[in-house]
Amino acid sequence: MTRLRTLLAVLVAAAAGLLLLGIQLPASADPVTGNATYFDALGSPYGGCGLPQAQLDTQDFVALNVYNTPGDYNFYPRPVTDASKVGQWNNGLNCGRFVQVSIGDYCTGVNDGAQNQAFCRNGAWTADKYNGATLTMTVADSCGDSNGWCRDDPYHLDLAKDSLNRFALNGTAVGDMYPNHWNNRHISWQYVPAPNYSGDIKIGFLQGAQAYWPAIAVSHLANGIHGVEYYSAGAWQTATMNSDMGQSYIIAGLTSGTTNFQIRVRDVNGALINNGRVYSFSLPSACGSQCSQAYTATTYTTSGGGTTSPTTPPTTTPTTPPTTPPTTPPTTPPTSAPAGSCTASSTVVSSWSGGFQSNVTVKAGSTPISAWTARWTFTNGEQITQLWSASYTTSGSTVTARNVSWNGSLAANASTTFGFTGSGTPAAVAMTCTPA
Repeated sequence: MTRLRTLLAVLVAAAAGLLLLGIQLPASADPVTGNATYFDALGSPYGGCGLPQAQLDTQDFVALNVYNTPGDYNFYPRPVTDASKVGQWNNGLNCGRFVQVSIGDYCTGVNDGAQNQAFCRNGAWTADKYNGATLTMTVADSCGDSNGWCRDDPYHLDLAKDSLNRFALNGTAVGDMYPNHWNNRHISWQYVPAPNYSGDIKIGFLQGAQAYWPAIAVSHLANGIHGVEYYSAGAWQTATMNSDMGQSYIIAGLTSGTTNFQIRVRDVNGALINNGRVYSFSLPSACGSQCSQAYTATTYTTSGGGTTSPTTPPTTTPTTPPTTPPTTPPTTPPTSAPAGSCTASSTVVSSWSGGFQSNVTVKAGSTPISAWTARWTFTNGEQITQLWSASYTTSGSTVTARNVSWNGSLAANASTTFGFTGSGTPAAVAMTCTPA
C-alpha cells in the first residue's frame, strides 16, 4: 500500500486544545502477529507524531492503526473518544516507541486489504527464506485509512518502504524481499526499549510556535512519551497534547506571554524520565517572534533530578535559560501540609450522540495542598466511561476522583486538570473539593 500522508500546519493549530484519552492497550510483553503493508514517507510537515521525518532517530519507521473497527470503515473524529474504537495508535500515546519486527509467512493468493474481504484470499500463508528476518523500527505515523489493513487487523503495521530490504537475517540484510517476495506478508512484532540509547531528549518548536502558542516536539526518547508538564505560575501544569500527535505538546512560559520555558517529561509507564530532570529553554532567536520552519531545534539546560518542582520559582523571568542548576536543589514535599482549601469545576468540551467529554480543573486556595479529592453527583443517569489523570470510584450516581501521584501537590493558587468521558446527556455538574 503506497500512500503519502499530508498534515497541514493549520490543522495542527486548530486542534491544539484537544485532550487525549490515554487509553492503555495490551501487546507489549509478547510478540503479536498481523499483516504488514508499506508507505512511501511521512506526510509533510509533521508526520503523525508531530516530528518531521528528518528529525527521526532512525529512517526505519512504522505507522500504527488509529482505529480498531473491524467491518466498520467510517471515519471518526481524532482523537478517538470511544474507547472501543481505539487502535494501537492509542491516540498518539505510542509515538516515539520502538518496535522489533520479524518477517513471517508469504501469501500466495490475493492480499489486497479490500473491505469486507478475507486476507490472503485464494491462496495460503507459506514460509520461505525471509522468515525470521528482523528490524527494529520507531513509531512515527498513523494509519487511519478505510481499508481492511487499517480497520480489520488490530496488529497491522504499515512499514517504511525503504526499510523492507533492510530486514536482516544473521546480520545480513535480505536485500531483495521487496518487490517480488512481499505481497503484504505476515509479521510479528513487539514494543522494545530504544536500542543502544544514549544522550538525552531533543526539543524543537513547530511551525507557528510563539509566546502564546508554544507548540514543541519532544524526541529521542528511551521509552516513549506519555506526557509533558511545564512550570508556570508557580506550579507544574499538565500540558495538552497537540491533537493526537503524541510527541507534540502545547506548553506555556514561566510567566504569561514569556518565551522562557521549563518542562519535565513522563515516559510510557507514566514515570518522570531521568528522575524528574527539569529542562529549561527559550524560543530560539531564529524564530523571531514566531517560528516559520516546520521544526526549529532549541538547546536547553538541565537541573534537579528529583520529582518535585523548585521550592521557589524565579521572581523575574530570565532572558536566557540558566546556565547552571539552581544552588538549592528541588526538595521533597513535606509529609504533612496545611489542609488549605481547593475548588473543582467542570467544563463540557465536546459531545456526541449518547456521550460527552468534560475537563475538570482543581485549584488550590491561598495555601499549598499535598492532595485533593473532587466529588460530584450526576443527576440524569450519566456514567463515567473513561477518566484520566486521576483515580476514581463511584457509589450510585456519585463520583469520587482523587489525585494521582504526580498532580496532588499544588502550590498556593495553582491548578491541575483531569478529564473524563461519559455516557448520557452532557451537563455541567456542581463539584466539591477536599484538600489534604
